[in-house]
Amino acid sequence: MTRNRIIKRTGIILIVCLLAVLLIKRKDMTFRQSFMKVLYPLIMLKGKIFPSGNLSLHNQNKKQAPVSFYSLKATTNTGTEISFDQFKGKKILIANTASDCGYAGQFGELEELSKKYANSLVVIGFPANDFKEQEKKNDEEIAQFCKLNYGVTFLMIKKGHVIKNQEQNEVFQWLSNSNKNGWCNQQPVWNFSKYIIDEHGTLMDFFSNTISPLNKNVIASIETPNP
Repeated sequence: MTRNRIIKRTGIILIVCLLAVLLIKRKDMTFRQSFMKVLYPLIMLKGKIFPSGNLSLHNQNKKQAPVSFYSLKATTNTGTEISFDQFKGKKILIANTASDCGYAGQFGELEELSKKYANSLVVIGFPANDFKEQEKKNDEEIAQFCKLNYGVTFLMIKKGHVIKNQEQNEVFQWLSNSNKNGWCNQQPVWNFSKYIIDEHGTLMDFFSNTISPLNKNVIASIETPNP
Protein backbone atom coordinates (compact mmCIF):
# COMPACT_ATOMS: atom_id res chain seq x y z
CA MET A 1 0.00 0.00 0.00
CA THR A 2 1.42 3.41 -1.05
CA ARG A 3 1.86 6.26 1.43
CA ASN A 4 -0.81 8.36 -0.38
CA ARG A 5 -3.34 5.55 -0.10
CA ILE A 6 -2.50 5.12 3.57
CA ILE A 7 -2.96 8.85 4.21
CA LYS A 8 -6.26 8.85 2.32
CA ARG A 9 -7.49 5.84 4.26
CA THR A 10 -6.39 7.50 7.49
CA GLY A 11 -8.50 10.56 6.67
CA ILE A 12 -11.55 8.42 5.97
CA ILE A 13 -11.12 6.49 9.19
CA LEU A 14 -10.78 9.74 11.16
CA ILE A 15 -14.02 11.13 9.73
CA VAL A 16 -15.86 7.89 10.45
CA CYS A 17 -14.48 7.85 13.99
CA LEU A 18 -15.58 11.40 14.68
CA LEU A 19 -19.09 10.72 13.40
CA ALA A 20 -19.29 7.52 15.42
CA VAL A 21 -18.37 9.31 18.63
CA LEU A 22 -20.95 12.01 18.00
CA LEU A 23 -23.64 9.42 17.42
CA ILE A 24 -22.65 6.73 19.90
CA LYS A 25 -21.56 7.16 23.48
CA ARG A 26 -21.50 4.07 25.62
CA LYS A 27 -23.31 4.41 28.93
CA ASP A 28 -20.44 2.84 30.84
CA MET A 29 -17.78 5.04 29.20
CA THR A 30 -16.88 8.72 29.32
CA PHE A 31 -16.86 10.69 26.07
CA ARG A 32 -13.06 10.44 26.08
CA GLN A 33 -13.14 6.66 26.51
CA SER A 34 -15.78 6.29 23.80
CA PHE A 35 -13.74 8.48 21.49
CA MET A 36 -10.51 6.61 22.21
CA LYS A 37 -12.15 3.24 21.60
CA VAL A 38 -13.47 4.32 18.22
CA LEU A 39 -10.20 6.06 17.35
CA TYR A 40 -7.99 3.11 18.32
CA PRO A 41 -7.59 1.68 14.77
CA LEU A 42 -6.35 5.07 13.61
CA ILE A 43 -3.95 5.37 16.54
CA MET A 44 -2.42 2.00 15.65
CA LEU A 45 -2.29 2.91 11.96
CA LYS A 46 0.23 5.61 12.85
CA GLY A 47 2.67 2.89 13.91
CA LYS A 48 2.28 1.21 10.52
CA ILE A 49 2.93 4.45 8.63
CA PHE A 50 5.88 5.43 10.83
CA PRO A 51 7.32 2.11 12.07
CA SER A 52 10.54 3.78 13.24
CA GLY A 53 8.71 4.74 16.44
CA ASN A 54 7.93 1.13 17.30
CA LEU A 55 10.32 0.06 20.03
CA SER A 56 11.02 -3.64 20.47
CA LEU A 57 13.86 -5.43 22.25
CA HIS A 58 14.75 -9.11 22.01
CA ASN A 59 16.86 -11.45 24.08
CA GLN A 60 18.66 -12.90 21.06
CA ASN A 61 21.27 -14.73 23.11
CA LYS A 62 18.70 -16.09 25.55
CA LYS A 63 20.50 -14.63 28.54
CA GLN A 64 19.32 -16.19 31.77
CA ALA A 65 18.05 -14.25 34.76
CA PRO A 66 20.28 -13.96 37.85
CA VAL A 67 17.06 -13.65 39.87
CA SER A 68 14.40 -16.27 39.11
CA PHE A 69 11.17 -14.90 37.69
CA TYR A 70 9.41 -17.69 39.53
CA SER A 71 10.49 -16.25 42.87
CA LEU A 72 8.18 -13.27 42.32
CA LYS A 73 4.69 -12.79 43.71
CA ALA A 74 1.85 -10.36 43.09
CA THR A 75 -1.59 -9.52 44.45
CA THR A 76 -4.59 -9.69 42.13
CA ASN A 77 -7.20 -6.94 41.93
CA THR A 78 -9.41 -9.07 44.17
CA GLY A 79 -6.76 -9.30 46.88
CA THR A 80 -5.47 -12.82 46.24
CA GLU A 81 -1.71 -13.34 46.38
CA ILE A 82 -0.28 -15.39 43.53
CA SER A 83 3.16 -16.90 43.02
CA PHE A 84 4.54 -16.94 39.50
CA ASP A 85 6.01 -20.40 39.89
CA GLN A 86 2.51 -21.74 39.19
CA PHE A 87 2.97 -20.64 35.56
CA LYS A 88 6.05 -22.76 34.84
CA GLY A 89 5.83 -24.34 31.40
CA LYS A 90 3.76 -21.50 29.88
CA LYS A 91 4.59 -18.27 28.10
CA ILE A 92 3.62 -15.14 30.02
CA LEU A 93 2.68 -11.80 28.49
CA ILE A 94 2.73 -8.88 30.93
CA ALA A 95 1.32 -5.45 30.05
CA ASN A 96 0.90 -2.28 32.08
CA THR A 97 -2.61 -0.99 31.45
CA ALA A 98 -4.77 2.14 31.82
CA SER A 99 -8.45 2.44 30.98
CA ASP A 100 -8.35 6.13 29.94
CA CYS A 101 -5.49 5.59 27.48
CA GLY A 102 -5.81 5.84 23.71
CA TYR A 103 -4.29 2.37 23.52
CA ALA A 104 -7.03 0.84 25.70
CA GLY A 105 -8.24 -1.02 22.61
CA GLN A 106 -5.39 -3.40 23.36
CA PHE A 107 -7.47 -4.78 26.24
CA GLY A 108 -9.57 -6.53 23.60
CA GLU A 109 -6.52 -7.76 21.68
CA LEU A 110 -4.89 -9.08 24.85
CA GLU A 111 -8.12 -10.90 25.65
CA GLU A 112 -8.09 -12.39 22.14
CA LEU A 113 -4.57 -13.73 22.74
CA SER A 114 -5.56 -15.06 26.15
CA LYS A 115 -8.39 -17.09 24.66
CA LYS A 116 -6.59 -18.23 21.51
CA TYR A 117 -3.53 -19.49 23.40
CA ALA A 118 -5.30 -20.49 26.61
CA ASN A 119 -3.29 -23.72 26.90
CA SER A 120 0.14 -22.16 26.43
CA LEU A 121 -0.05 -18.47 27.40
CA VAL A 122 -0.89 -16.49 30.52
CA VAL A 123 -1.80 -12.82 29.99
CA ILE A 124 -1.47 -10.53 32.99
CA GLY A 125 -2.44 -6.86 33.22
CA PHE A 126 -0.87 -4.43 35.68
CA PRO A 127 -3.01 -1.27 35.99
CA ALA A 128 -1.02 1.88 36.75
CA ASN A 129 -1.63 5.61 36.90
CA ASP A 130 1.96 6.47 35.97
CA PHE A 131 1.39 8.06 32.56
CA LYS A 132 -0.65 11.29 32.41
CA GLU A 133 -2.89 9.94 35.21
CA GLN A 134 -4.84 7.78 32.78
CA GLU A 135 -5.88 5.23 35.40
CA LYS A 136 -7.57 7.04 38.29
CA LYS A 137 -10.10 4.26 38.97
CA ASN A 138 -9.81 1.89 41.91
CA ASP A 139 -9.35 -1.85 41.39
CA GLU A 140 -13.06 -2.67 41.47
CA GLU A 141 -13.86 0.05 38.93
CA ILE A 142 -11.00 -1.05 36.68
CA ALA A 143 -12.21 -4.66 36.70
CA GLN A 144 -15.77 -3.59 35.89
CA PHE A 145 -14.63 -1.30 33.06
CA CYS A 146 -12.43 -3.98 31.47
CA LYS A 147 -15.11 -6.65 31.71
CA LEU A 148 -17.99 -4.53 30.38
CA ASN A 149 -16.15 -2.84 27.53
CA TYR A 150 -13.55 -5.39 26.42
CA GLY A 151 -14.71 -8.70 27.88
CA VAL A 152 -11.50 -9.08 29.86
CA THR A 153 -11.13 -12.41 31.65
CA PHE A 154 -7.34 -12.52 31.87
CA LEU A 155 -5.58 -11.96 35.17
CA MET A 156 -5.48 -8.39 36.47
CA ILE A 157 -3.13 -7.33 39.25
CA LYS A 158 -3.76 -4.77 41.97
CA LYS A 159 -3.16 -1.21 40.79
CA GLY A 160 0.39 -0.01 41.45
CA HIS A 161 3.44 1.66 39.91
CA VAL A 162 5.37 0.28 36.93
CA ILE A 163 7.97 2.97 36.24
CA LYS A 164 11.28 3.14 38.07
CA ASN A 165 10.83 4.70 41.50
CA GLN A 166 10.74 3.60 45.13
CA GLU A 167 7.17 2.30 44.73
CA GLN A 168 7.76 0.32 41.53
CA ASN A 169 6.01 -3.05 41.56
CA GLU A 170 8.53 -5.84 42.18
CA VAL A 171 7.57 -7.59 38.94
CA PHE A 172 8.44 -4.46 36.96
CA GLN A 173 11.60 -4.05 39.02
CA TRP A 174 12.58 -7.47 37.64
CA LEU A 175 11.42 -6.68 34.09
CA SER A 176 13.38 -3.42 33.87
CA ASN A 177 16.62 -4.32 35.66
CA SER A 178 19.27 -6.33 33.83
CA ASN A 179 20.85 -7.30 37.16
CA LYS A 180 17.66 -9.24 37.83
CA ASN A 181 16.41 -10.41 34.41
CA GLY A 182 19.80 -10.78 32.72
CA TRP A 183 19.67 -8.21 29.90
CA CYS A 184 16.78 -5.71 29.84
CA ASN A 185 16.75 -2.28 31.50
CA GLN A 186 13.73 -1.02 29.59
CA GLN A 187 10.89 0.29 31.75
CA PRO A 188 7.46 0.86 30.13
CA VAL A 189 7.53 3.78 27.72
CA TRP A 190 3.76 4.28 28.02
CA ASN A 191 0.62 2.38 28.93
CA PHE A 192 0.36 -1.02 27.22
CA SER A 193 4.05 -1.74 26.95
CA LYS A 194 4.44 -5.51 26.79
CA TYR A 195 6.95 -8.08 28.04
CA ILE A 196 7.06 -11.77 27.13
CA ILE A 197 8.58 -14.41 29.40
CA ASP A 198 9.18 -17.89 28.03
CA GLU A 199 8.26 -21.31 29.41
CA HIS A 200 11.36 -21.40 31.61
CA GLY A 201 11.08 -17.94 33.18
CA THR A 202 13.44 -16.18 30.75
CA LEU A 203 12.52 -12.66 29.66
CA MET A 204 12.54 -12.83 25.87
CA ASP A 205 10.91 -9.68 24.45
CA PHE A 206 9.81 -6.11 25.06
CA PHE A 207 7.25 -4.44 22.77
CA SER A 208 6.20 -0.81 23.14
CA ASN A 209 2.62 0.47 23.27
CA THR A 210 2.64 1.29 19.55
CA ILE A 211 3.00 -2.40 18.67
CA SER A 212 -0.27 -4.32 18.74
CA PRO A 213 -0.53 -7.51 20.81
CA LEU A 214 -1.64 -9.10 17.53
CA ASN A 215 1.51 -7.97 15.69
CA LYS A 216 3.22 -10.80 13.81
CA ASN A 217 6.38 -10.50 15.93
CA VAL A 218 4.41 -10.77 19.16
CA ILE A 219 2.57 -13.79 17.79
CA ALA A 220 5.86 -15.37 16.68
CA SER A 221 7.29 -14.95 20.17
CA ILE A 222 4.23 -16.61 21.67
CA GLU A 223 4.13 -19.48 19.20
CA THR A 224 7.86 -20.27 19.06
CA PRO A 225 8.77 -22.85 21.70
CA ASN A 226 11.99 -22.42 23.68
CA PRO A 227 13.23 -25.93 24.55
